Amino acid sequence: MTSQTSLLRTGQPSVTALAVATLRAAHQLLDDPLVLDDPFALRILGPAREAALRADPYVHNEPHARSLRGAMVVRSRFAEDELARSVAAGTRQYVVLGAGLDTFACRNPFAALGLRVFEVDHPATQAWKRESLADAGIGLPDGLTFVPVDFERQVLAEALAEAGFDAARPATFAWLGVTMYLTEAAVMEVLGLVAGLPPGTAIVCDFRIPRAMQGPVEQVVGDIMAARVAARGEPWISAFAPADLRDKARALGFGEVETYEPDELNRRYLARRKDGLRTGGRLFRARV
Repeated sequence: MTSQTSLLRTGQPSVTALAVATLRAAHQLLDDPLVLDDPFALRILGPAREAALRADPYVHNEPHARSLRGAMVVRSRFAEDELARSVAAGTRQYVVLGAGLDTFACRNPFAALGLRVFEVDHPATQAWKRESLADAGIGLPDGLTFVPVDFERQVLAEALAEAGFDAARPATFAWLGVTMYLTEAAVMEVLGLVAGLPPGTAIVCDFRIPRAMQGPVEQVVGDIMAARVAARGEPWISAFAPADLRDKARALGFGEVETYEPDELNRRYLARRKDGLRTGGRLFRARV
């Protein structure tokens, strides 16, 4: 992946990663029942940000923020559900690509079974995360391995191997909130790496569809979001038609390949809610 453009400005944490973490934290305060029960979501923001959010979580509850929050928690819950399926089948390696402030390793319900968690991210983001954990008084959990990777200079497979990842054993990968910031070639390179791992290996990621395939409301919301992330210096680059993504994944060697539309995800995770929480996101799941 040496051709991949870095997602971060040198020496600065991702603004997008902080925004996502804030939405996960707001979910703990605003939504009932919880889709993603995360007791560390607020703490990892740090004392000042946590206090501000607790004082007024409703600044994150206007319709657009609520839709984004729904997408963030559903994709994380989906990935963790897929991981649970993998662990039941014997998988003991979980790789979080572009982990940001994800807290699964702190909550790991499979630690006693020996599940190792590898968090892959840019060195600047991981340094920021370590500081955030320390500021929040959250100790580094057993079984967590940080894998700092500058994709402009390092190859993902080599970095994982150096960190102790066993490519001879199956693993589950969560790749959330990343594909849209990469070129199609970079996305296919990662999927190809995963497809080359042993049977039982799985990956979950979210993805955007081309603007021409979106409905009018989705186009308007998408245009607003695209402008916002571009202004932060982290523009969206790729989008995939679901059928094309499935075909490309099968060509790489995956067996089970599925894409999930918002309606299906809302039925699975957000049905019969009083708070109106919904997701407009799409997910991809593949197994070797």
